[in-house]
Amino acid sequence: MTALNRRRLLTVIAAAGTALLPGNGRTATVPRWRWRGTALGARAEIILVHPDEATAQELIRLAIGEIERLENIFSLYRPESEISRLNRDGLLEMPSAEMTALMSTARHVSTLTGGAFDVTVQPLWRLHAEHFARPDADPDGPSPAAIAAARRLVDYRAMDISPSMIRFARPGMGVTLNGIAQGYITDRVADLLRAHGIENTLVDLGEIRTLGSRPDRRPWRVAIEGAPAGPLDLTDRAIATSSPAGTRFDRRGQFHHLFDPATGRPSTTKKPVSVIAKRATFADALSTALLAMPADRRITWQHGRLDVVVVG
Repeated sequence: MTALNRRRLLTVIAAAGTALLPGNGRTATVPRWRWRGTALGARAEIILVHPDEATAQELIRLAIGEIERLENIFSLYRPESEISRLNRDGLLEMPSAEMTALMSTARHVSTLTGGAFDVTVQPLWRLHAEHFARPDADPDGPSPAAIAAARRLVDYRAMDISPSMIRFARPGMGVTLNGIAQGYITDRVADLLRAHGIENTLVDLGEIRTLGSRPDRRPWRVAIEGAPAGPLDLTDRAIATSSPAGTRFDRRGQFHHLFDPATGRPSTTKKPVSVIAKRATFADALSTALLAMPADRRITWQHGRLDVVVVG
């Protein structure tokens, strides 16, 4: 989906092989089928449990097709994708159901986080990318006036979203779904596999979603790079991580791709933030939002929430 230099912070532990399960008083073997490839600009992996290899291969083929279909909607690097047309024209007539649903979900998360998550930060991305592409770029970044001008185009409330049209309220606005689409596509692939009868699977498209447990009835195990707590156990849960180390604009590494919409500058948070939730879409967007928040605001936002677990 992107041309980003993505760092992999999540690692699946003990994913492949054949598991032994008790059944009807005897031991039965249940193969785990593993596909590894590239999707959404990053290394990808799907592990599913199924007794028949041909069926497993067909399900993997369907999953890869779904990834490709959704990239044609959400990729900023495909000129005729829906998001590219929206950014180019300022409106998108008759958007797909997936585009409408994801934009609506993004607006909901923006409201939930007080604007810390905002898909309309694309003008800030564009400003920084163009600034540091110049050979004589000021190492201190774009000027305050340039940042202020870009910030005037950042406002998740300045969009009309409906099944018939998505439209920007201000000329020059733009959106990026890089902080939520990866999780959304992960969910769509997991939902597709579940609809075809798969009850135990792990989908890793940069963010991770699990259905059920491993065939030995133990949770799936996921490690977060640099996390002091050690591996995490997941059963019917998703995990997403946002890190300022993912993509950097400058050689010194001071300017990265995760912007605080309130300031127009990259977040000052130095460490990755991971979120465990029921669905990868929500985990992906929340990890982006929480990393953008100052530490005190993040702690306040987390207080009393039982629907997510924040790591980092």
